[in-house]
Amino acid sequence: MGSEPSYAALAQSLGRRCAQQGVAIVFGGGRVGLMGVLAEAALDAGGHVIGIIPEHLEQLEVGYTEVSELLVVDSMHTRKRLMAERSDAFCVLPGGFGTLDEMFEILTWKQLGLHDKPVTILDQEGFWQPLLQLFAHQHASGFLRPQHLGLFDVVPDIDGLFEAIARHPEPRVDLIDERL
Repeated sequence: MGSEPSYAALAQSLGRRCAQQGVAIVFGGGRVGLMGVLAEAALDAGGHVIGIIPEHLEQLEVGYTEVSELLVVDSMHTRKRLMAERSDAFCVLPGGFGTLDEMFEILTWKQLGLHDKPVTILDQEGFWQPLLQLFAHQHASGFLRPQHLGLFDVVPDIDGLFEAIARHPEPRVDLIDERL
């Protein structure tokens, strides 16, 4: 859950806010970590939560069986593909390797034109600044084009997250398909 209590508080607040605004949550289906905190807060506030977890992680991550809908799938790839298909937008909270893996995959799919859904990095207390500096370095070194840096928004708080998503054009539903 991270070293700072503010990370879990952020996840709880976002879960409650999603529930209050009628925004369903699609996540990796585990009870652990910030996403487990977010899912629990959304459920406690009457929200709809969809978990998607591969069979081999169901026991390891303590699958969250109390969610509104739990899909147990055959692989990590199927998990990420279904999460992408079932989501209208993507929010990146502070996290570890799994968070980075999912963020980079969804950004790469957007770069390749496989989806045009909003991707927002929630940079609470500057958590993501080292990564954003890396992106700037990659750009300055000629590995990222200016339009690549426009594939995502960076916001400091939950209000900024909802504002960024609201500014984004309606995604094309025909983009995510079997190409993933």
